[in-house]
Amino acid sequence: MFIVLLKFSGNKGQASEFMDGHNEWIKRGFDDGVFLLVGSLQPSLGGGIFAHNISKSELQNRVNADPFVTQNVVSAEILEISPAIADERLNFLLG
Repeated sequence: MFIVLLKFSGNKGQASEFMDGHNEWIKRGFDDGVFLLVGSLQPSLGGGIFAHNISKSELQNRVNADPFVTQNVVSAEILEISPAIADERLNFLLG
């Protein structure tokens, strides 16, 4: 399981220009069964994603295809978590 941090960078002001492509990229992540949750980092720091069912290298490739990343609107950091204990509602993450 992974947490992807998309933190705004120098081109934050161009976010609206690439928002449609970024939203399509997010939709593909959900459609492909990779993204579990997407949300904003507060206060206005960027975004965060919970991802699973993918290798780190495949996720890196997916993140690199995000228009926000390619246009330097955000910088991306991928954190890998090895789940050990979960609430029963999240047992599917224990794999």
